Amino acid sequence: MSEAVAQRTDGAIRSLVPARMDRLPWTKFHWSVVLGLGVSWILDGLEIQIVSESGFQKALGMSAAQVGLTGTVYLVGQVVGALTFGRLTDRLGRKRLFIMTLVIYLVGSGLAGLSPNMWFLWVFRFVAGMGIGGEYTAINSAIDELIPSHYRGRVDIAINGTYWGGAFFGALANLYLLNPDNVAENIGWRIAFFIGPVLGLSIIWLRRHIPESPRWLLTHGRAEEAERTVAEIEERVRREGGEITEVDESKAILVKPEERMGPKVLWDVFIRRYGRRTVLGLTMMVTQSFLYNAIFFTYALVLTNFYGIDKAGTSLYFLPFAAGNLLGPLLLGHLFDTIGRRKMIFSTYTIAGVVLLVSAWAFHAEVLNATTHTIFWCVSFFFASAGASAAYLTVSEIFPIEVRGQAISYFFVVAQCAGAIAPVLYGALIGDGKDRMPLTWGYVAGAVIMIIGGVVALAIGIDAERKSLEDVADPLSKVTEDAEANA
Repeated sequence: MSEAVAQRTDGAIRSLVPARMDRLPWTKFHWSVVLGLGVSWILDGLEIQIVSESGFQKALGMSAAQVGLTGTVYLVGQVVGALTFGRLTDRLGRKRLFIMTLVIYLVGSGLAGLSPNMWFLWVFRFVAGMGIGGEYTAINSAIDELIPSHYRGRVDIAINGTYWGGAFFGALANLYLLNPDNVAENIGWRIAFFIGPVLGLSIIWLRRHIPESPRWLLTHGRAEEAERTVAEIEERVRREGGEITEVDESKAILVKPEERMGPKVLWDVFIRRYGRRTVLGLTMMVTQSFLYNAIFFTYALVLTNFYGIDKAGTSLYFLPFAAGNLLGPLLLGHLFDTIGRRKMIFSTYTIAGVVLLVSAWAFHAEVLNATTHTIFWCVSFFFASAGASAAYLTVSEIFPIEVRGQAISYFFVVAQCAGAIAPVLYGALIGDGKDRMPLTWGYVAGAVIMIIGGVVALAIGIDAERKSLEDVADPLSKVTEDAEANA
């Protein structure tokens, strides 16, 4: 057995695996992890945008309500997938699940493009949603555990932000594929459903070469395999020109794998031991989800009802909105690793809320047009997108590794349920576009909710920047120093 791993007679294992992963320099290996795993959010954004244009409505003889239900079916699939695969990724490992969930998505989305009728479409939209919901849990877990601590924040935030890259390209695809002058009406929407699977197939081979999380292996009694995996990663980093420093023995962690992770353990983690962190995670996830769903799913209604933009023209206004959402995480992400998590989350949530408040006043005063209102949205969500991505990062890194996948799934589900209320509520506030007051107050409420999320993060947030995951939250399998001394 390697010198970096030593096993005691009581079954506890002393290892430098986490510290060795965190001290690695950035190399091509880490880019391969980002490319291989980060495509998940692009796929989700692509799926949402392609379906939002409802090019299949006429071909499948669907009413407006049935088109809306198609989106709901996909979201329900995400919830079921997150809950199902979140637990499995903690039990079976990250790699098995990020291969499995991608395959499920590929099958679901591809077959949806072949739908002969509405029910066939709904079944496979649900399947595709399950795959993407599972991706959220497995991928966030794997990325945070494979990326060195100095880069974890910016990488996770940037990857989560690529959702809007998918939405942007989905909008561009719709502009071409759903134009009957370019593609036959019953063919264009079907081709759109195959864009995601083709992209997924192009990177599935890359995922096969991404290793299992050594941290997961270590805390599940597979210390020798964890050691071999880290050694292989280190060798690859050396071949790619990276310099690897020695790790101080004082950074070793002592763990004794524990397989029992039932309801009592989960209650202890999320309520008793980390209750404040649960409040933090719920607040951040719910506030950003509510605001995003409120604006994203009703922006077209605002443009048509208040500014007279025709339905086809709303896609052109969506492109800069999506671009702003993409640029925020990419340009601000590194600040979450330097300035710090709490300060940046507070700043991004608060700035987004304040800009939305100003736009609410301008909207009510009728000094905006479609272009200037879209500019306000772009500025607000440039910051909100970075903050929202940080919400996913937060719930992933502040809980123990043994329940990380489940933590992501639970908070994701709660956020989805809370966010599902927003489109219905704001749709009612928009009405027929004759009275601006109800929507004005809706914008004010959304802004205040977002600001509250930032204040909570500043008050009880965790300074996790550049810290090992094991320093942010002790593994449940960790053995205390007192126990070590008495062994």
